[in-house]
Amino acid sequence: MSSQSDLTARARIREAAIALFAEKGMAATTIRDIAQAAGVSSGLLRHHFGSKEGLRDACDEYALNQITALGIQFTETNLLGRITPEIMRLQQYAIRSVMDGSPSALAMFDKALAYGEHWLERSDLEVADPQAYLAVISVMKMSMFVMRDLLSHALGESVDEPAGWARVISASIEIFSQPLVPPDLAEQARKALAEFTASQQKEQP
Repeated sequence: MSSQSDLTARARIREAAIALFAEKGMAATTIRDIAQAAGVSSGLLRHHFGSKEGLRDACDEYALNQITALGIQFTETNLLGRITPEIMRLQQYAIRSVMDGSPSALAMFDKALAYGEHWLERSDLEVADPQAYLAVISVMKMSMFVMRDLLSHALGESVDEPAGWARVISASIEIFSQPLVPPDLAEQARKALAEFTASQQKEQP
C-alpha cells in the first residue's frame, strides 16, 4: 500500500470515528463499527492508531484544531457562511468528547479554555474573574449542543441542520450583543455578591 493510500485510509478512519463518536458516544462505539464505516479492516485501524483510545486522541486533536481555526477567523469571515455539516459534526463531536469525562476530554476542554484566554487578552473586555468568565461562557455555549433536542422542539426544525443552527447562532448574537441586565441592577448584584463572599470568608474557621 502506498503512503498516499495510507493517508487516505487514515483520514477515512478518522472521519468515520468522528461521525460515530458524535452520534453514539465513545463507549458505545466499537473498533469494528468504525472499521466497517470506514471500509477498512480492524487490523488497519490498529495499524494507524494503535487502539480506540489512540484514535480518539487523534480525533480530539483534529476537531479542536479545526474548531480553533474557525474561531480565529471569526472576525475575518462571515461565520454564518461557514455553517456546514462538517463543521457542525466536529462541534457535536467536541461536545460529546468533553461530556464523556475522560482524561482526553478534560485535556481538550483545557485547550479550549487556553484558546479562550488568548482571545480574552486580545479583546477589549474587562472582567473581574477571567477564569470564571471563560469557564461559564464555555459551558453556556456547550449547552446549546447538549440541549439541541429541546432547541429543535422549540424552533420546530432540527438544529442539526444548517438552517436550524443558523437560527440558534442568530439568537446567540442577539443575546451576547446587548446587555440583559441594566447597569444599575448589575452594580447592585455585584455589591450583593461581594458582601456575600465577605460574609462567607468570615465564617470560615
